[in-house]
Amino acid sequence: MNEVFERLNSLNVNDKTENKNGLTYLSWAWAWAEFKKVCPDATYEVVKFNGLPYAYDPNTGYMVYTTVTADGITHEMWLPVMDGNNKAMKSEPYIVKTKYKEIRVEAATMFDINKAIMRCLTKNLAMFGLGLYIYAGEDLPETAEKPQEKVETPKESKPPVVCPKCGQVIVREKIKGVIREPEQILEACGGMCLGCWKESRNAE
Repeated sequence: MNEVFERLNSLNVNDKTENKNGLTYLSWAWAWAEFKKVCPDATYEVVKFNGLPYAYDPNTGYMVYTTVTADGITHEMWLPVMDGNNKAMKSEPYIVKTKYKEIRVEAATMFDINKAIMRCLTKNLAMFGLGLYIYAGEDLPETAEKPQEKVETPKESKPPVVCPKCGQVIVREKIKGVIREPEQILEACGGMCLGCWKESRNAE
C-alpha cells in the first residue's frame, strides 16, 4: 500500500483544480480516472441511510458519506452539504446572523447533495494520497497555519477593512513575528478574514 500511496501522492493535480471563494476544488472526474490508472481494482460506494444518499439532522443539516476500497484497503469520508458561503444547508431556508448583517442560507436541493457527494468522493481519494496536499494546506497562505496572537489595532483615518463573508472588521495581526495589515490578511486568505478562512478549511 505504501507504494500505491507514494505514486498517488506524487501526482501534481494543480492544473485540474478550481478556486472558489478562496477554496481549492479538484475535478472529481479527473481524480477518479487517475486513481483507476494506479488502482484498477478500486471501487467506491455512496453510503445510504434508509435508501437515501445522506444523513439529516434538523439542527445540524445534511451530511454525506462515501467509502473507497483499493488494494485491499477501505477508507471512509464524510462531508456536510454546504452553500456558497460554506454554511450548512438544511431542509428549510434559515438566517445566519452576524454582527453586521444577516445571511440567508437556502434549503438544500438534490443538486446540492449530489455536488457534496462528488466532493466527498474526491476527498476520500485523497486519503489514498491523490491530491492530499490540497487538504494538508500546502496550497494555502502561510499566515493561517497556527492560531495567531492578536495585536492592538492603531487608530487610522482610513475606513476599516471588513470581511465580506462574516461582516467582521479585520484588524492588524502579528503572524509569525510579522505585523500584517488588514488588506494583506484579506488578500492572503482569499478575500476573507482569518477566522472565516479557517472555518472554511475545517469544513472541507
